[in-house]
Amino acid sequence: MKRNGDGEPLPPSHMDDTARLFREAVQGAAPLPNPNRASISLPRLKPIPRQRLLDEKQVLQDSLSDPIDILDAGETGEELFFARPGIPKAALRKLKRGGWVIRAELDLHGLRSAEARLSLAAFLQHCARQDCRCVRIIHGKGLRSHNREPVLKHKLRHWLTQREDVLAFCQARPMDGGSGAVIVLLKSANRNPHG
Repeated sequence: MKRNGDGEPLPPSHMDDTARLFREAVQGAAPLPNPNRASISLPRLKPIPRQRLLDEKQVLQDSLSDPIDILDAGETGEELFFARPGIPKAALRKLKRGGWVIRAELDLHGLRSAEARLSLAAFLQHCARQDCRCVRIIHGKGLRSHNREPVLKHKLRHWLTQREDVLAFCQARPMDGGSGAVIVLLKSANRNPHG
């Protein structure tokens, strides 16, 4: 029993009654048995960088813009060819003769211009990751296009010359697609780009 400063007993308070009642109520209680459950911690999922993915997609679109005039003034005849300044003539001759092993291929047949541009950007990005030096891009001869003109062929020339990773390209040999395809020489991070 509680006592005051003079030693006289204090009257029981409401808190004492509550505590007493609680002890009486739980007097015969027993603890619950172990639930026998496994404690599993789930791994945290990596966040999805949605904005970065959208930005990269936009960069791919912006990196290959359409030309103002789809016919380049520097091209003579129907044959496509291009070499960056500093690329030895021997490397271009080797490309024209089929001296490089074709490591990957992209077929743009039946695609509209915008679809072809995006496919090309994604393909070249994949080739860079796989370190493919020489690739074939099939653009078709334009036989099913309006006025039977090879629209993708001319746009492809412009798109490829805009890319810093493209060292050279030329029309494919007849056995590799002829005037309906182009063979592209790409930069390599691991080797000399001219050899």
